[in-house]
Amino acid sequence: MLPLCVWLSFVSLKNDKGPIHPLHGSPLNVTKKKEKQNHPQRPSWEEYFMDITRLVAKRSTCLRRQVGAILVKDKKILATGYNGAPSRLNHCLDIGCLRQEQKIPSGERHELCRGLHAEQNAIIQAAYHGVEIRGATLYCTNHPCIICSKMIINAGIEKVVYEDGYADGLATTMLRESGMNVGRFDRSSAKMSKGAGWTRKRTT
Repeated sequence: MLPLCVWLSFVSLKNDKGPIHPLHGSPLNVTKKKEKQNHPQRPSWEEYFMDITRLVAKRSTCLRRQVGAILVKDKKILATGYNGAPSRLNHCLDIGCLRQEQKIPSGERHELCRGLHAEQNAIIQAAYHGVEIRGATLYCTNHPCIICSKMIINAGIEKVVYEDGYADGLATTMLRESGMNVGRFDRSSAKMSKGAGWTRKRTT
């Protein structure tokens, strides 16, 4: 009886003869219900990977800005990185920010910082574990700085997708000059917008 009860829970009785009494003593017209599947809309690949960068950024130990980055190729994540001090060193969360103490504006004097940027850590992690990243796409919460941009270019990364800007005009200029494929992710519409060098792919 149990299998029958389970099956009946998915069916409905259809009466196309008017009043209820014609149903008595006559065959029933049984129609199986269509199961409603109210799945939420699936995110695009760009939105999916950008969401992951935000999760990665939560591991950041920087007092100024939490940044996350991932390297992706063929829709597979190769490496992740967030900004913070090198391994085995004290975190800025614990000892304070050198840049804040010296009142260094954002986007300037990158060498005066105890931390590595998220993009740098993603590239380093890939190298450390012997993962090839040539031809990969870098997804990052923020536009790369000039130091990260030079590393991205020479690492053979072919595309950069970022969400928030960064005050470093030279980085934008060098990425454009290299022919890097760069686009900004617009979360409000979950679409990509063209950025530096977006229409021109790397040829070298």
